[in-house]
Amino acid sequence: MKQTVAIAGATGYIGRWFIERFREKYHIIGLSRREVDQNPYPEVTWRQVELYSITSTTEALKGVDYCIYLVHSMSASARLNQGNFEDTDLLLADNFIRAADANQVKQIIYLGGILPKETPIENTSTHLRSRWEVERTLGSGKAALTTLRASIIVGPGGSSFDMVKNLVQKLPVMMCPKWTESDTQPISLRDTLQIMDICMGNENTYGKAIEIGSPEVMTYKNMLQETAKVMGRKRVIFSVPFFSPGFSKFWVGLFGESPPQLVSPLVESLRHTMTVSPDLAFDEAEIDYMNFEESVRYALETKDKPRLPSFKALERQKNTVRSFQRLPNTRHKSVNWVANRYKIWLPTFFRFLVSAQEDEKGSVCFFLSQTKKPMLQLTLIQDRSDKKRQLFYITGGWLVRRMDYGWLEFRDVLNGEYIITAIHEFVPRLPWLLYVNTQARVHLWVMRRFGKYLEKFKEN
Repeated sequence: MKQTVAIAGATGYIGRWFIERFREKYHIIGLSRREVDQNPYPEVTWRQVELYSITSTTEALKGVDYCIYLVHSMSASARLNQGNFEDTDLLLADNFIRAADANQVKQIIYLGGILPKETPIENTSTHLRSRWEVERTLGSGKAALTTLRASIIVGPGGSSFDMVKNLVQKLPVMMCPKWTESDTQPISLRDTLQIMDICMGNENTYGKAIEIGSPEVMTYKNMLQETAKVMGRKRVIFSVPFFSPGFSKFWVGLFGESPPQLVSPLVESLRHTMTVSPDLAFDEAEIDYMNFEESVRYALETKDKPRLPSFKALERQKNTVRSFQRLPNTRHKSVNWVANRYKIWLPTFFRFLVSAQEDEKGSVCFFLSQTKKPMLQLTLIQDRSDKKRQLFYITGGWLVRRMDYGWLEFRDVLNGEYIITAIHEFVPRLPWLLYVNTQARVHLWVMRRFGKYLEKFKEN
């Protein structure tokens, strides 16, 4: 009997190639934000999911044995996204492990990044710190986590290799930043997929972080030189010490033809040595690794890419807002305490300007000055709130256009290290430009001040 494998991030580079290679071996469920219109592979099931919603994610993982988690939130999901990708990734991972545990998923395979050995994790790039936080979050539940840490995966359609290829195509002379002399161990797409398959359902890999890479250690400058050789391009490539990180991002983004949200975290990460630790190396089976030259030839010569379904257009409100802020956790206080404290703190902070009324069920209305109509109404959803999460639906107020959807939550993450407060699918009533330059800015300022307020309790 085929095992059922759900893939979060199924339409991405690794996800679509895993489906292409193993769609006959497993019953694969691809998770997508959009509804499928036409499916080229009837043996593959597609489920529509909103990963920002625990309820939707829990429904999508019903009947699933194993999961592959390939989510990296580099692109916006609303017209206005307030917050950074690492806070978004953290919340999405927390949603996913809650949903996986609710469905008694046996194992999650997470494809992360090799962590540098010479640098404490808090001093690494935001990209690598985010990967580490996601790894810790996915490992905090009942489902067994197998983390595969890789540096650059070389294959057709991979964003990291495409940047290398585009740089070689466009630049006959390359003055490379000093970080291009850092060592790394790239791995081919083929070998990565084989290792993922070997780990699937393999209890020897449960609860482990495994670093993967071909035995060939090389620098990023070597990668450019080898790629030029395979492509038959004569290129002059040398390193200089004076490239600032900002200029490096501009240079790679311009000539590597990659979006800034991808280039920036990648360039920050490449300054680290990212080689496989002997004690974390994959040893579950013998792998006939492709070397870098073979991987590049395979990437360049593969013309037929995996087929994806066509998707229906996503029906959504025009002016949606997501807003994420990471707050300090007071450690000795619960999320319930933080949420209740916010209800008290806000009218106190805006003394004589904002008032609040709370009912016996924990729902609250905020009023401007002495007006009788609330500017914001938050309804506590008690049956979906717990000691690690407080959920409020946004159900009214003259600042709100859409009252049948949208929610505010306070979330305990990373075993109490932080609290994330998040607004999802909020649709403002104010005209968009006025909202962006007034209410949206005030919200960010208020949450920062609330974070400062919580800091006092953390220190006590």
